[in-house]
Amino acid sequence: MNDATTTTAKRPYLLRAFYEWIVDNGMTPHVLVDARSAQVKVPRQFVKDGSIVLNVSMTAANNLMMDNDSVTFSARFGGKAFAIYLPVWSIMAIYSRETQDGISFPPDEYALDGDMEVFQEVRPTPSLAAVAGDDSLDGGDEVTEQDDEPEPPKPTRQRPALRVVK
Repeated sequence: MNDATTTTAKRPYLLRAFYEWIVDNGMTPHVLVDARSAQVKVPRQFVKDGSIVLNVSMTAANNLMMDNDSVTFSARFGGKAFAIYLPVWSIMAIYSRETQDGISFPPDEYALDGDMEVFQEVRPTPSLAAVAGDDSLDGGDEVTEQDDEPEPPKPTRQRPALRVVK
């Protein structure tokens, strides 16, 4: 029997299992990511309060790869392609957009070391309920943060247009 120091982390296995369960049930998988680390490669203009929610469905995430160390894919943000890199330790939750069913992960599953400097800060992280807008998801424990920085301007959405490509 392995002791706690030699077992592998559960997060990547649970992440893949919940992803498959959500997709098999015809729902849209979303991940809540702690984007405060420079190792997390996401479009920073969409990060709010240190986190970002990403749609990882087959139609939104191209070349999705979930391994034991990271989740990678490419996606479009504001019409521009962007390569996403998420260390597994940065993923705080995976859930269905439609039902909010899913799983959230504790940040202390991975050991604190130089590679994960983000968890050494003492800052509250948003709960799945706060991001999803549903207080019933986490038993009503609402995380409150005061904004020290002004809110970045909201991206303008242009009307979609079709183009003929020859």
